Amino acid sequence: MRIIITALGLVCSNCIMTYAWYGHLSSMKGKAWYLAALVSWGVAFFEYMIAVPANRYGAQTLTLPQLKIMQEAIALSVFVPFAVLFAKQPIGWNYLWATLCVLGAVFFIFKG
Repeated sequence: MRIIITALGLVCSNCIMTYAWYGHLSSMKGKAWYLAALVSWGVAFFEYMIAVPANRYGAQTLTLPQLKIMQEAIALSVFVPFAVLFAKQPIGWNYLWATLCVLGAVFFIFKG
């Protein structure tokens, strides 16, 4: 149960952080970079308010490498739909190959 709660927290934080990292590219197009940075920092504050407790909670069960690989796998699972739906990026075979590599990392880091 602790792993599920950690994963849900990381999914929420990654949704927010993906927007902070990349959302300004379309929503603040034409604005000065420093304004986009300030807005992104403001958005990132809320991400940290979710990510830090999720990581601390998960660290009670998972090792640090497991926690990191879980976060990376979740980050990609959030980023791909964001890239396709929000940023209108075409999806290609490279997404599949990258996903398989990440799944391999998850397998090996969680393997007994």
